[in-house]
Amino acid sequence: MTAMTPTRTEPDLSYLLDHTSHALRTRMSAQLGEIGLTPRMHCVLVHALEEERTQAQLAEIGDMDKTTMVVTVDALEKAGLAERKPSSTDRRARIIAVTTEGAKVAKQSQKIVDRVHESALDTLPDDEREVLLRALNRLVAGDLKVPEEGSRPVRRARQKG
Repeated sequence: MTAMTPTRTEPDLSYLLDHTSHALRTRMSAQLGEIGLTPRMHCVLVHALEEERTQAQLAEIGDMDKTTMVVTVDALEKAGLAERKPSSTDRRARIIAVTTEGAKVAKQSQKIVDRVHESALDTLPDDEREVLLRALNRLVAGDLKVPEEGSRPVRRARQKG
């Protein structure tokens, strides 16, 4: 550290969240990869099973841009796990329908995701785990609910898969 280095007055929250998020994503990617899925594919399958949703709605839920969503759904279709179909409520809209095989894979992938989350949280004592989850939920529902728009968009870290 040099004399010109600014004095930090707060913990580096960005680093802490970025690092833990990256470690969690890479662990998730590796374990879902064992069954041929990416975290994005898992996200689409699970949320498409909840209710009839369009590709745009699923992209918003998964925080994916249009191109990434198209590539993800293409991969799911190629694997026989999902298909694009006309909506039952709006004949102009197309929804992402999960196949029977896709539903089986989604059930398996959800177990993997739950196991990864449980493993990460198991490193904390119960009382700290509850405080962490409560605090993160409060941030997500409050001050950090909506990303701030700036003149230069912030790029998200690349995810494998």
